Amino acid sequence: RGEDRRNRKAVEHNNLRRGVGGGEWIENNIEAPRRYAWPDMELSSFFGWLDTCSSFAVGRLERGAQSVRRIFRERRPVIEFVLCVDLPRAGSLGGIFIELWQQAEITLYPWGEEAFEKARKEDKLIFLSVGYSTCHWCHVMERESFENEDIANVMNEHFVNIKVDREERPDVDKIYMTFVQATSGHGGWPMSVFLTPRLEPVMGGTYFPPEDHWHRPGFRSVLLRVAQQATSGGGGWPMSVWLTPELTPVFGGTYYPPVDRYYGQPGFKSLLGILSSQWKDNRQNFAESGKKVIDVLRKTTTLDVPFALAALATSVPTHECWEKCVKQFTQSFEPQFGGFGMAPKFPQPVNFNFLFHIYSREPTSELGKKALDMCLYTLKMMAKGGIHDHVAQGFARYSTDERWHVPHFEKMLYDQAQLAVAYSAAYLATKDEFYADIVRDILLYVSRDLSDKSGGFYSAEDADSYPSHDAKNKKEGAFCVWNYDELQRLLDKPIEGSNYTISDIFCYHYDVKPQGNVNPNQDPHDELKYQNILIVLGSEEETAEKHGLDLATTRQALKEGREILFEVRQKRPRPHLDDKMLTAWNGLMISGFSKAGQALGDDNLVDRAVKAANFVKKYLYNPTAETLLRSCYKGSDGSVAQIAVPIAGFVDDYAFLIRGLLDLYEACFDPSWLEWAETLQDQQDRLFWDEEGAAYFTSPASDSSILIRLKEGEYPHGFNTFSVCCMTFILLCDQDGAEPSGNSVSAHNLIRLAAFLDRVELQDKAAKLLTAFTSRLTRMPIALPELTSALVLYHDSPTQVFVTGRREDADTAALLAVVQGRLVPGRVLALADARDRSESVLYRKCEVIRRMKPVNGRAAAYVCRHRTCSLPVNTPQELEALLNEHRQ
Repeated sequence: RGEDRRNRKAVEHNNLRRGVGGGEWIENNIEAPRRYAWPDMELSSFFGWLDTCSSFAVGRLERGAQSVRRIFRERRPVIEFVLCVDLPRAGSLGGIFIELWQQAEITLYPWGEEAFEKARKEDKLIFLSVGYSTCHWCHVMERESFENEDIANVMNEHFVNIKVDREERPDVDKIYMTFVQATSGHGGWPMSVFLTPRLEPVMGGTYFPPEDHWHRPGFRSVLLRVAQQATSGGGGWPMSVWLTPELTPVFGGTYYPPVDRYYGQPGFKSLLGILSSQWKDNRQNFAESGKKVIDVLRKTTTLDVPFALAALATSVPTHECWEKCVKQFTQSFEPQFGGFGMAPKFPQPVNFNFLFHIYSREPTSELGKKALDMCLYTLKMMAKGGIHDHVAQGFARYSTDERWHVPHFEKMLYDQAQLAVAYSAAYLATKDEFYADIVRDILLYVSRDLSDKSGGFYSAEDADSYPSHDAKNKKEGAFCVWNYDELQRLLDKPIEGSNYTISDIFCYHYDVKPQGNVNPNQDPHDELKYQNILIVLGSEEETAEKHGLDLATTRQALKEGREILFEVRQKRPRPHLDDKMLTAWNGLMISGFSKAGQALGDDNLVDRAVKAANFVKKYLYNPTAETLLRSCYKGSDGSVAQIAVPIAGFVDDYAFLIRGLLDLYEACFDPSWLEWAETLQDQQDRLFWDEEGAAYFTSPASDSSILIRLKEGEYPHGFNTFSVCCMTFILLCDQDGAEPSGNSVSAHNLIRLAAFLDRVELQDKAAKLLTAFTSRLTRMPIALPELTSALVLYHDSPTQVFVTGRREDADTAALLAVVQGRLVPGRVLALADARDRSESVLYRKCEVIRRMKPVNGRAAAYVCRHRTCSLPVNTPQELEALLNEHRQ
């Protein structure tokens, strides 16, 4: 973790910042020994950053070839760097993230030809900043540096400055994040990268403070000197060089004083001056350093391409993969507070999806019981923790501590969507209303605060807000935290029949303390001093017993307290709302509402999913070209708006929406959603499938060696491409994290669509995809729990339940409710309503369903597996028994 034990604040700051970013991919790998990660040496993220311009950087990468191959093979995507190819144009930036920069002093350009041409014409380096609108450290760097007139003058004079929203352009983000991670060992946001006018990266990092601190450089900030010496050919004595046992130089410099600078980082202003002067005075060596790094990366990572393709000669991985995955989760499970691994803790619902799948197939085995126990305990601890907003509902992005207490307060749509599915599964597994209440809690928050009137879902709410309406500076968590005295005043209402007030019960139950309940170690900037983040340490029963109250009175007091605080919070300055509406995340939320509607038997939730699907079809889909857009926005007049040049959909947009449509069909049985899912799957295959590599790329690709040249007309009207010499890469999505991988979700979609529509070729494609990831699934399945779940589904074959009858009839609804009320991941539930015969894609494509009819004028259910179907049954009890027989 690069911990500096001499400075606790630096430790907490760096740990927190690393949790925010994408660097946790090394730390979360429970099998990889520390020696295989990039060397820490207490150098922090910045140590590797300027390393790229040093001649030692190449030695470091070459020396670490074995480590690089292991890291890329086991954790990172299969990558190949390609020069001089096309990249889709982003068009003008009109998103909310860019609008937030309007106060900045710098001259800002979108990612596009205008900026590239300016850099080439004026012969300047490009400064590329990548982030997202609810990114806390993006806001900090904006305030400290980009709104600083002196720094802005340097940036405007010597650089062409480009801003990219990573949620709009995941392709650009992944290109340069790969460079940053490969040269520094981790990444995160804000991502700051310096490029040549040809878009070749020369240096990259994350957050930089605005100014140098203290008058002497420290050991961890020596990179500034290395950058100067490496590009100018300078040197000196004493010379200090670190060598491998094979005498390969790893890193070198001259004199190092004993004292570190602030967080071990040079100032942003100094950095800009050095980079601009080196570009002017020593250009050839300066640019060559970045090319050398890329050359070495090409050498090390191309070894993975045949490595991955070689797996195609083998068969689909076996049951040993999911058994190993459960074992890895068991080893990483944190038994005291739940979750997997240590702080910071992310929900990562893909973990729950896999573990619930294992439980559902073998509920009586030790493996299944352990899987269920880990899920339920973690979900309960999260719901009781501060990561859950007890007053205004929903979940924050992650917890900075192991207790799920102190969150990073931003709320992301993709978390709400996936957690709604996870808590729905918990309810189906237990029938415990505790989990059902959390499902309703999440969807209430989304419906109230993240919903557009047109039916779409917004992306996120920020962590930062103004503590009061007259405050000048925002603070993290200000909208959500409470002072003890404030709660005493607001909740000073007697509870009838007792000597207690609501505040007495509330403060005890939610661990509210006069001095605040936030550990100072979790508050590196003292923003939460004397504040309380609500957390439940016990239970309602314990609170009632402690105060001598009955349970109903206690629950009413807590409910009334939450309602009072909610009204108070509504009057506080709200955090910034990212009203960008992404196809992929809307697809996840359609799944969330559809799954919840089925589990809870709530048609209103299903109706909300239908409204969202219609929104996507209206505003983010071109029916003529059968293609998706990435995003749209809430306009200034409240209507749905689009940027000047819309962004084409990526593989996640297709995969997540297809999953949402399949879930929606199983909730409402409108065959048009199933038909649209099939259309999108066929288009996804045309745009993203790589026949040689047998997997999907994030961006449209023809094969694994070059990025497809997107010509005008291949996308809907309004899409453009530009031709520019640049560095880009082919990227396979191969890690399930906060969001599942596009490949993982696609594997599920292919298997389910094959079962719905009797399309064997889709099942075969799923087999190829799973086989392509044989090495990853065999070595490190915990990195791909969603894909491992698809592997289970492939081997087991989906349980197909066909119900025949009229959808509005009570006997039909009773049979459907039996299936919808059970935890059967990956099951296929179809309604054979004879009135749909002429129009339904099911009747056109699926021969089995054409033969099924009601029995004796009553609705009937057929359960099929491995192309074998049961005799029809007419009653819910018979169907329950039949489904139990089909359980492993």
